[in-house]
Amino acid sequence: MLTILGFAMIATFLVLIMTKKMSPIAALVLIPALFCVAVGQGAQLGDYVIEGVGNLAPTAAMLMFAIVYFGVMIDVGLFDPIVRGILKFCRADPMRIVVGTAVLAAIVSLDGDGSTTFMITVSAMYPLYKRLKMSLVVMTGVAATANGVMNTLPWGGPTARAATALKLDASEIFVPMIPALAMGLLAVFVLAYVLGLRERKRLGMLTLDEALAREPEQETVSTGAGSMRGGSTGSTGTGGEDRLRKDASASGGGTGTGTDADPAADPADEADDDEFQGLDPNRPTLRPKLYWFNAGLTAALLTAMIMELMPIPVLFLLGAALALTVNFPHMPDQRARIAAHADNVLNVSGMVFAAAVFTGVLTGTGMVEHMADWVVGAVPDAMGPHMAIVTGLLSLPLTYFMSNDGFYFGVLPVLAEAGAAHGVSPLEIARASLAGQALHMSSPLVPAVYVLVGMAKVEFGDHTRFTVKWAVLTSLVVLAAGVLFGIM
Repeated sequence: MLTILGFAMIATFLVLIMTKKMSPIAALVLIPALFCVAVGQGAQLGDYVIEGVGNLAPTAAMLMFAIVYFGVMIDVGLFDPIVRGILKFCRADPMRIVVGTAVLAAIVSLDGDGSTTFMITVSAMYPLYKRLKMSLVVMTGVAATANGVMNTLPWGGPTARAATALKLDASEIFVPMIPALAMGLLAVFVLAYVLGLRERKRLGMLTLDEALAREPEQETVSTGAGSMRGGSTGSTGTGGEDRLRKDASASGGGTGTGTDADPAADPADEADDDEFQGLDPNRPTLRPKLYWFNAGLTAALLTAMIMELMPIPVLFLLGAALALTVNFPHMPDQRARIAAHADNVLNVSGMVFAAAVFTGVLTGTGMVEHMADWVVGAVPDAMGPHMAIVTGLLSLPLTYFMSNDGFYFGVLPVLAEAGAAHGVSPLEIARASLAGQALHMSSPLVPAVYVLVGMAKVEFGDHTRFTVKWAVLTSLVVLAAGVLFGIM
């Protein structure tokens, strides 16, 4: 019974947000609350929610201070050289812009943090997509899929969880997987190229002057993840690209569409009073004299994260405090920077705590455990010798419908035990379990995806409909490459 109700709860949640009947934050709270009552455990709802909030509180704290830290780093111009290089490559060609989005997301993903990747990628690329009237779901889909492949880095989370759950060395899992993951990343670049060609065909080839001459598109107010402030940060590069910036804030809403047939943005129902403030290379928050300090601080922060010198939330808390103090020593300037990123912080942290209700009920009622047992029990005995492939295939839906913690600590040991009974090495099981990460990064249970859709002003349902099929294809490429190379 709990198995059926668990799948029903997840299906109800996905249907409601994809059809835009409810906002994600409302669905994350109300749907699990109703199902908790339905299973006869309504009296324990408070305990489940508090436990879920307690489990996700460090993640919420990490995201809050990571947004402030990297927001300040974008403000002061730390990432401007990378952005300028990408934008110089992109010009006003839709194909180059989509490929540039994938490259930028993959590079920034090296820090192992999804929210950072999405903040920098959207801040850099959003003005180009809007000015050329490109599909915003193409941007979010490509960025999420690229980050999903890179999320398998040992410090990204899944590899460390798999190693911990199966008592293996993380390097023994990850290093042999590099060729398969490289094929997955190549698949993302090919996908970006194909989607870029489609956008070029739809919009045509434009010169930069023609692109700049276009009137900015009016937007409808987003009711999904909520509007997030994306302005006054980053850089659009030099020369003609500098003129892409606009002189207003990004506090208004907007959406991209999630359909393949017509990825253009919907006609406006309401005019946006303010236009998006692009990435101004002359913004007053730039601190060129402190560039190497900020670069060194960021490198030290990432090194400390990789070496696990302190918990990540503590590192970001200290880093944000130090970055604000050194770059903006005057209190009014510090308050202004915090206020500039407050929308992002509030929306993302609110979404994380709403997700805590969903995960708390899913775990506390025992739904996750029953669902996992049912899935493992459904695997035929004849598939035993191929448990690595089975694990890879199961990682797609399971890491999408449950957290990485739930999959790697709850399901993976059971799969590894079943594989061991048929002579399949735990290392092969662990490597195969990483295949689904390209899809996992678009899961409604991943807090960082709300940073992505919020800053891009895209409905979560639109992002899901567009991205899932491409993310599944990328995950299957990783799995097939692993089998082909004899890794699993």
